[in-house]
Parts: sequence; structure tokens; C-alpha cells
Amino acid sequence: MKERTFYVYIMANQSRTIYTGITNDIFRRVQQHKEKTYPGFTSKYNINKLVFYEECPDSYTAITREKQIKGWLRIKKINLIEKNNPNWHDLSADWFSPN
Repeated sequence: MKERTFYVYIMANQSRTIYTGITNDIFRRVQQHKEKTYPGFTSKYNINKLVFYEECPDSYTAITREKQIKGWLRIKKINLIEKNNPNWHDLSADWFSPN
């Protein structure tokens, strides 16, 4: 049986409002954010750029890491993003073909 990979990710909008989440399918989940499939925080604030993600070996590790990041002050989250993605590029920009 193949083990699933889980991801902790941070999405942002143009004004750098951020959202942290977890998923077992990063491509599907990012596409849902971009398409505003579900009403809520990310669709309301047009949070549609993937600015950070990391793989976790299992759901427990991913949930623990997500809670850790969500517990941080905003400046620490920004430092995590900028350490890996200093210009806040959309890491998923070339994942999907244009509509």
C-alpha cells in the first residue's frame, strides 16, 4: 500500500493576506483555492497564490506543523515564506493550463 504524502501550505493574495492549510493533494487543493470552489476566507479575500509549501510524511505530522505555523505571529510566518520565496512568487504559476 502506497503511503500518502501530506502538505502544509501557505497561500496569499496580492496584499499579502495569508492562509495556512494542509492537504494530501497539493495540486487539487491549490486549484480549488484559485477557482474559489468553496466559500470562505480564501475566496472572500481572493487568496490565490501558493507562496510556501512543505511535504510531511503523514497526516499527524502535517496537522502538528500546521498548528505550529498557525500559532506563530505573522512576522514569523512572513520570515518562513521569505526564507524560501523572497519575492512571494506563485509557486503554482505553471501547474495549470490557462482557461
